[in-house]
Amino acid sequence: MRWRRFLCRALSVMTGPRPVVLSGPSGAGKSTLLKRLLKDYENVFGFSVSHTTRQPRPGEVNGKDYHFVTREEMQKQIDAGGFIENAEFSGNLYGTSKAAIQAVQAQNQICVLDIDMQGVKNIKRTDLNPIYISVQAPSIEVLEKRLRDRQTETEDSLQKRLNAARIDMELSKEPGLFDLIIINNDLEEAYTELKNILAVEIQKAQGSKKS
Repeated sequence: MRWRRFLCRALSVMTGPRPVVLSGPSGAGKSTLLKRLLKDYENVFGFSVSHTTRQPRPGEVNGKDYHFVTREEMQKQIDAGGFIENAEFSGNLYGTSKAAIQAVQAQNQICVLDIDMQGVKNIKRTDLNPIYISVQAPSIEVLEKRLRDRQTETEDSLQKRLNAARIDMELSKEPGLFDLIIINNDLEEAYTELKNILAVEIQKAQGSKKS
């Protein structure tokens, strides 16, 4: 969930398909869309696995959903310049490491970054040149229902997520910030929108696999 100028040149030398930045509040359906994309295009997309200091949710796997680390471990890596972006939310650190991006690029895959609004604005200051996509729920009421149905949040953490979502929904409307805003009211329609904007990059990646 969540880039720095000194790393932009190292990342911008990449050739081939553009990376993809996927952003949106918790409960908007971003993770569901991303997991489907990775399943349907297994060898085309590579997920940049973020780091976090929060505890794993039921079913989450270390190294696959997130790299779950201690605050001390993560802060040490941040101080050493190992992260391209990082942020704190609800008392937990989140971030994307340089190594996570390079691991995907080394496989000649489209690198997908799942980050928050703060991370999006940080990436805008770099030369990475990704495709920016925001996934939003149709309303804050729908978002709240989805979060409550998960039964993974305390009332306090849920309210913090809803407050952050309200801000996210407003900021996502800023002209030029995103290439596409997907209103996830219907999963199939949302997934079709996602595939359509990525069609050219998918063809590039598939072409590089054949060559």
